[in-house]
Amino acid sequence: MFVVVLTYTVPLEEIDRALPAHQEWLTKQYEDGHFLASGAQKPRTGGVLITRPMDRAQLDAILATDPFAIAQLATYEVIQFQPTRTAPELTLVNELLDNN
Repeated sequence: MFVVVLTYTVPLEEIDRALPAHQEWLTKQYEDGHFLASGAQKPRTGGVLITRPMDRAQLDAILATDPFAIAQLATYEVIQFQPTRTAPELTLVNELLDNN
């Protein structure tokens, strides 16, 4: 499982122009079952993604298709972790943990 921290490298005006394409990309990643959560950082300096378990090469290939990456609008810090505990409300994550 990964947490990906995006940091914008351009002014927000450029991010806002690319945001619809990025949101479409996010929708596809959710439909394909890759992401569990995503959202903007506060203050708005980038974003955060939480992925389902996958290998790093697969994640790198997915991130390379993000319109923010293609246009070089953000950098990506990828943090791999193995959750050992979750809140009961995170039933899906609990099930994923049981299967790994």
